Amino acid sequence: MTPTLVRHHTQAEPSASVDTGSRARDWAEIQERMLAPLYEAVYTRLEVGPATRMLALGCGSGLALLIAAARGAHVTGVDTDLERLALARTRLLPGPEGENGPGSAGPRLLESPPAPAAGQEPYSLITAFTPIGCAPDDADELVRTLGAAVPSAGRRSTVVLTGWGPPERCATDAVLRVATRLAEGSDAARGTSGRGARRDDLENVAFRSGLKPDGSGRVACPFGYADVDSAVRGLLSTRLFDAAVRATDRSQVEKEVAEALHPHLRRDGTVWMPNVFRYLICTT
Repeated sequence: MTPTLVRHHTQAEPSASVDTGSRARDWAEIQERMLAPLYEAVYTRLEVGPATRMLALGCGSGLALLIAAARGAHVTGVDTDLERLALARTRLLPGPEGENGPGSAGPRLLESPPAPAAGQEPYSLITAFTPIGCAPDDADELVRTLGAAVPSAGRRSTVVLTGWGPPERCATDAVLRVATRLAEGSDAARGTSGRGARRDDLENVAFRSGLKPDGSGRVACPFGYADVDSAVRGLLSTRLFDAAVRATDRSQVEKEVAEALHPHLRRDGTVWMPNVFRYLICTT
């Protein structure tokens, strides 16, 4: 699967604050598919299939879960963003109330990692597909999440960590720096400064989480959009610009992101930004 230029969308109403509902829809409709090549590469390398019991941390609106489930995997998704999780339920749990019945072997969607339960088969694969490397505390947050999730995995289970590639290989890096600049000097800026990915980010997370690295890879994930409006909405849906929106206002952030996208605007009006993401395969 490769990322595609997304269709045009109706312009959302500008807001001085973060509109979590609109942002979640933009994530599901515009941005989430940009990482599909990463999901596919990992699943192919690990031979994800019917024997896989997967726990997806930061599952978003469920695209990575859908791809794994299509391969026959038994999937559980966790996300603290309730708006994204609601969209994932609509996608994966099409029952009357968006939930599977008691005892169902179908997908599970949760707000926090499940605690180990007696008689429950452990997970054989944990994925963390939200790339780290854009905020100074994103590695710390991932370590905390892994601390809650890894006890549910079996011995010598696989854990996949992901991060942004080197800034010189990621065209989107320059656009993300808009968030840093606009949020500087505000309380909201704390924890959101784009410092750029470092070579050993993922290995450090693995070490701190008691995981053993066992291979890695890089995947090209170009970000392609039908127009500048879709690009702005998709990028703001990542949550990386939230502090900038709070420190200024949404209109200002949208304007400056659009200006930063100009070098990536093609003659037909589409936007194209090559990026590389890295993944690290670990064992518990």
